Amino acid sequence: MRGFLVTGSVLLALAGSLGAGPAGPAPLPERMADTGGGSQLITAEAPGTGSTTGTVTWWDRGPGGWTEAGSAPARFGANGLTEGTTRIQGTNTTPTGLYDLPYAFGTEAPRPGTRYPYRLADDSAWWCQDNESSDYNRWVRPLPAGCRAEEAEHLVAYSTQYARALVIGFNYDRPVRGRGAGIFLHVDGKGATAGCVSVPAAAVDRILAWADPDRRPHIAIGTVSGPTAVTRY
Repeated sequence: MRGFLVTGSVLLALAGSLGAGPAGPAPLPERMADTGGGSQLITAEAPGTGSTTGTVTWWDRGPGGWTEAGSAPARFGANGLTEGTTRIQGTNTTPTGLYDLPYAFGTEAPRPGTRYPYRLADDSAWWCQDNESSDYNRWVRPLPAGCRAEEAEHLVAYSTQYARALVIGFNYDRPVRGRGAGIFLHVDGKGATAGCVSVPAAAVDRILAWADPDRRPHIAIGTVSGPTAVTRY
């Protein structure tokens, strides 16, 4: 009888172990090399470097670790993604890497509750992409004489995409000429982007309602695997 009870206990323990199944993977931020040091993070992940679509997810870090706060389908550059440190301007590629989010802007007013510094883009607002200008990769208002209009984006000309947006700090603090300018997280247009990351308008509004500059949010852009895997950044 005792032998039967021991065997039954072993079988019950084994059944419980099998029923539990393997533990799932840790949340994406916990598998990353760096998250920027804040308690908020946005990940923009594509299946591969040739992809023009993927997923944007925003995360909160609390006492129990990272938890997902929301997600949305994303679009990337028309020519996919490329390593941010070697990107070339004008290639219609989205730069991979980990970046800060300096401020938000838009052709429309911010939604109530937006905490991020927000610049309203009127007819005088431009983004300078002129490699010969001292204002390269900067918001300018009005367009300065040293930045050629044909080498700048007139922000109001993109009223759908730039209704509300976040500046991605790619090539921003110490701009490298020819690396690229004007990389944003913005509202979807008709298709792939020229290098930005875009999501539906409702998702931009949700992100701006969630983002808190005091929590130092960053954005990590990358692929599922390989040399540009989002977990490497």
